[in-house]
Amino acid sequence: MFSFSMPELVLILVIALVVFGPGKLPEVGKALGRGIQEFKKATTGESKEDPVTKEESKAEDKK
Repeated sequence: MFSFSMPELVLILVIALVVFGPGKLPEVGKALGRGIQEFKKATTGESKEDPVTKEESKAEDKK
């Protein structure tokens, strides 16, 4: 894939800092990390069910 050297990473960080500002940068990083995590889960087939759905499926299995 891509390989970034240290100067390229610093340049990307500086550009992100200028675009988003120092206050928004942690929020942008957190959102980006969550997006990558959700993408990985979707590609591996893991799904997140809410507890209500799990309880309903257990009740249907008993019938």
